[in-house]
Amino acid sequence: MLFVKPVANLPKSRAACLFRKEAGFSPRADHLFPEEEGFYLCRMERIFNLSAIQSLAREFWLAYPAKKIFCFSGELGAGKTTFIHALCKVKKVADAVSSPTFSIINEYAYAGGTIYHIDLYRIKDEDEAIRAGVEDCLYSGDICLVEWPERARGIFPPGAVQVRMEPVNGSQRKIETSDP
Repeated sequence: MLFVKPVANLPKSRAACLFRKEAGFSPRADHLFPEEEGFYLCRMERIFNLSAIQSLAREFWLAYPAKKIFCFSGELGAGKTTFIHALCKVKKVADAVSSPTFSIINEYAYAGGTIYHIDLYRIKDEDEAIRAGVEDCLYSGDICLVEWPERARGIFPPGAVQVRMEPVNGSQRKIETSDP
């Protein structure tokens, strides 16, 4: 995935690059850019063990504190729903988190508001997604965690974080994010 704001194009005083290694994660480079609300992560790439998924979910929320729309792409079995479950657990969602493959939209309450878990796998096109109420969720101001966004790409607001997941082996997954 490409950097939206490449480090090379920013003055050295405006960009920071952190390198570190943690248990369960591959070595990484995080490119951080200052904004009015502090720093936000422009790109994340990790190979992680499934045993470290909660740690990665905490890191994910810290990396994107002001973002609301997250688009999760990847083949069946890539770990999208499992990671979304971990994200909800970190937000202390009390409801049972499950795949909304048949319901299309699951709504969860947490202390900060509402999380919409949306699965577009069974959606044919943008019109069907709109009729199902997906667009209302996307523009609600609440957190939306969307699986299979490519089924209705045209209804997403600008600024949605793209998250790509893929299996590496039986116990490892790769996750890449980018800010448009």
